[in-house]
Amino acid sequence: MGKAIRILGIDPGLRHTGWGVIACEGQRISFIASGRVNTATSGAMAERLCALSNELDVLLKEQSPDEAAVEETFVNTNPRSALKLGQARGICLLAPARAGVPVAEYAANQIKKSVVGAGHADKTQVAAMVARLLPGSRAESADAADALAIALCHAFHRGSPTARIAS
Repeated sequence: MGKAIRILGIDPGLRHTGWGVIACEGQRISFIASGRVNTATSGAMAERLCALSNELDVLLKEQSPDEAAVEETFVNTNPRSALKLGQARGICLLAPARAGVPVAEYAANQIKKSVVGAGHADKTQVAAMVARLLPGSRAESADAADALAIALCHAFHRGSPTARIAS
């Protein structure tokens, strides 16, 4: 077997950004680590985004992923919330790219369908399937479980036309 590929999944958020790292070696997928980056709930937007960027930079150095995957932003009914999420998502795309890590993007429905088998699965179903697919995983939060699901989706689709590399 060749070298294991480390995949970082990122579930973007301004207040809470989930992350999860898995390793793929052939058909074998294993859990490495997961967690959540928390930023201040108040303060200047630039400072909050800078804190998110700094935390992701540290995470990238610690985990040394070969590839990354980020969830695409869904349409939000509140334009202000959608804009804030979009800004945080931009940081989540930028950090790995700046570190030289290729980044793929996946729609929420594609992630859920890939991991659970249903595109409209709820967070409980996603977390349960992540725990089943990654024995020993310890996703401490729904954000971390979602990030592991994003990493799993990328593991299942990497190299296929559905893996859209961010550009």
